[in-house]
Amino acid sequence: MIRYALSCDSGHSFESWFPSSDSYDAQAQAGFVTCPFCDSAKVTKQIMAPSLGRAAALPAPAGAPARAEAAPAVPAPAETPVSLVSEPERQLRAMIRALHEQVARSADHVGSNFATEARRMHYGETEQRAIYGEASLTEARALVDEGIAVQPLPPLPDDRN
Repeated sequence: MIRYALSCDSGHSFESWFPSSDSYDAQAQAGFVTCPFCDSAKVTKQIMAPSLGRAAALPAPAGAPARAEAAPAVPAPAETPVSLVSEPERQLRAMIRALHEQVARSADHVGSNFATEARRMHYGETEQRAIYGEASLTEARALVDEGIAVQPLPPLPDDRN
């Protein structure tokens, strides 16, 4: 595994692990590497010092006194909860999540058959009802061109992680 120091075009710095440099390149080119703070896909690698073995990992020379191992320092818990998103963004995420829950309660999920099922209802081949599912942009445009009303649901930000 390779650890990369990364930053986005908004200046946020973060780290991520990848199986190989080719894996990072492929994921970054496909837009899968995004900033955890602002969700920007414009991410670049930062200069990093190589990770070298430490002297503590080497065996002590014969006859040298044994070194006492120090316990790792444990940071004190934060007095207030730490949030990676702002309050307005948290509220927006909650509203989008509530919208998804409402749609799931009141409509039938037809999955990738959305375009086909919408056409069947539009042309009277099956009963009218509320449905939701997945359609490509091309399929959605074709439905609109046929006079079939469709509405995209905003994706949940957490679903992309």
